[in-house]
Amino acid sequence: MALRWWTGTDREIFRLAVPAFAALVSEPLFLLADAAIVGHLGTAQLAGLGIAGAVLQTLLGVFVFLAYGTTASVARQLGAGDRRRALAQGVDGLWLALALGLLTLLVGVALAEPIVTLFGPDPAVSTHAVTYLRISSLGLPAMLLVLAATGVLRGLLDTRTPLMVAIAANVANVVLNLALVYGAGLGIAGSAIGTVLAQVGAAVALMVVVVRGARGYGAPLTPDLTGIRTAGRLGVPLLMRTLTLRAALLVTTYVATAQGAASLAAHQVAFTLWTFLAFALDAIAIAAQALTGRTLGAGDVASTRALTRRMMGWGIVSGVVTGGLLFGTRDLLAPLFTPDPAVQGLLTAVLVVAALQQPVAGVVFVLDGVLIGAGDGAYLAWAGVITLACFVPLALLVLASSGGLLWLWAAFGAFMTARLVTLVVRERGDVWLVTGAAIR
Repeated sequence: MALRWWTGTDREIFRLAVPAFAALVSEPLFLLADAAIVGHLGTAQLAGLGIAGAVLQTLLGVFVFLAYGTTASVARQLGAGDRRRALAQGVDGLWLALALGLLTLLVGVALAEPIVTLFGPDPAVSTHAVTYLRISSLGLPAMLLVLAATGVLRGLLDTRTPLMVAIAANVANVVLNLALVYGAGLGIAGSAIGTVLAQVGAAVALMVVVVRGARGYGAPLTPDLTGIRTAGRLGVPLLMRTLTLRAALLVTTYVATAQGAASLAAHQVAFTLWTFLAFALDAIAIAAQALTGRTLGAGDVASTRALTRRMMGWGIVSGVVTGGLLFGTRDLLAPLFTPDPAVQGLLTAVLVVAALQQPVAGVVFVLDGVLIGAGDGAYLAWAGVITLACFVPLALLVLASSGGLLWLWAAFGAFMTARLVTLVVRERGDVWLVTGAAIR
């Protein structure tokens, strides 16, 4: 017999959230696998991966609107009863993703060295970072296509297909990395090549599913310039919101780099683990995007309110669970990523701070997903500017005072708290509850 607190709403939330988890953590899992494999090559290689990973996640992260915006717009059309139009908007998102991916590839390959230089790493670290970044940039079009295709399927309330593709891609990534890094002796370059191959395979698999669905409902597959421009316009506020988040993360990496190779290596692993857990919490936010878009598309404000409150509760519970797991396993995690005792000591301490931040993060990600699903991108953009303005002085203070990695992560916790405040204030009002098939 089901427990009384487990309702039909909860079943619907987790029917979407649990499979979404695997798709969300796909890229962090790529980096976690790379970190575990590359970390045993040496501290310089691991630190180089830390810089390259931060840049790649930034290049990828600024275009996350390809998934989030597409989920919201497709879900609204689905809620309004127009599945053909939903798929047509999804195809427009795929064309936009391909164009942006090719442009980003050129930037990553051509500017890899000057981008890495901005972080001011040691020469040995810089060499490994440039190698990984330049090769991995070749996979950026595939990464963006995965984002857009995943957004289409989430909007159609299908999170199971991205789950299966993510599992296959991550297994392939580990096998390819081990074979190329150690079997072929390619070092950090082999890790980058293996990851690119796995990402291309994932993109092809998801594209096949979306194209087949579009054909089945008679949705056009050719580029629609009007639709592509609309998708781009709707993505601008989400792009600004994401840029502020990525700027905060890059500032954090910059400060960690200035503290030396050991601090940077520990920060890279801690940040990758934090990102993994963030995406785990964000799985409920993906459900929030799809369900909020669908209920507002159908004009049902009451259900939107009820879903939001329910998902906020689950966000807190999930944050407590992930925080407890991170705290309880901190001594076991450090040796998995590096044999360096100095890095292990720093990492173990930082993971305590990261664990304490998890309940706040759980609510932040849920409300972020709700407002994205509601098409409230403009508010999220301005809220991002405000929270970034609060965080940067704190991070620079840590840098100026040589406060160390623990104080840097404490400052990052203040950044997450500022995000919580701006999101809760918005959720309490009614301005974001706009109904109808189109996002305004």
